[in-house]
Amino acid sequence: MIAVDSARFNLLRARSAAAVVAILTCAAATAQPLDMQLLNEIGLDQNLDTQIPLDLTFTDEKGRTVALGDFLGDRPALLTLVYYECPMLCTQILNGLTRSLRVLSFDVGKEFDIITVSIDPGETSSLAAAKKEEYVKRYGRVSADRGWHFLTGRQDQIDRLAQAVGFRYQYDPETDLYLHASGIMLLTPEGKLARYFYGVEYAPKDVRLGLIEASQGRIGSAVDQLLLLCYQYDPSTGKYGLVIMNSVRIAGGLTVVTIVSFIVLMLRRERRAKLRHRTAELPA
Repeated sequence: MIAVDSARFNLLRARSAAAVVAILTCAAATAQPLDMQLLNEIGLDQNLDTQIPLDLTFTDEKGRTVALGDFLGDRPALLTLVYYECPMLCTQILNGLTRSLRVLSFDVGKEFDIITVSIDPGETSSLAAAKKEEYVKRYGRVSADRGWHFLTGRQDQIDRLAQAVGFRYQYDPETDLYLHASGIMLLTPEGKLARYFYGVEYAPKDVRLGLIEASQGRIGSAVDQLLLLCYQYDPSTGKYGLVIMNSVRIAGGLTVVTIVSFIVLMLRRERRAKLRHRTAELPA
């Protein structure tokens, strides 16, 4: 019995060691340096109580020309500025939003809408349709099909919207990526900016309260900004920039500590089991 347990433990120890090596290799990757001058050009300013231009026109996921005003008037809306082929942060923003909304009793398409706009003028309605299908499925409520809109548009329309909401971003031609901050905006039914949520995780309680206030036309107060920057992700090397890489390192470090603690515990148990076995074999 001890031999079997020992074999299992040795196998587990080998797998754990392999996991540690993989984590340490990932954590040791050097992130791309952040050009500090970009901090003055990238951000998400709180233009609270600003009216967004309702006459801006975009193309929806079905290829139809629509105006922003088509999605406002009856209920509040969450606005997300992302791009559909973003290799990292945009996906985290949409994933975090979806997780938060799944907790709420409010339904997208009933109590509020979501307007997701691509900041890349080269993206197409077919990309928008694929993203919509993915996230409506993730959200899991049929009303989202009519309430979550995925749009693409021309550069001038994107720029006017970004300027109105305080979304400052830059295109990097060397990497063909857009450098931007993470966050979402909440609009009143009239299309005024009511609140900003920063980061990639949004507390359901805060989102719910914001939706209630926005539905009544109330405007929130400015809050401190905690920005994540979508910066120079290199798919060929798997290297992440700044905050994302630091998060990977922290998570890797915590995982290493957990695995090492588990190995130490198992070694102690093995020693105690062997000692009991030897004691039992001693003549009475």
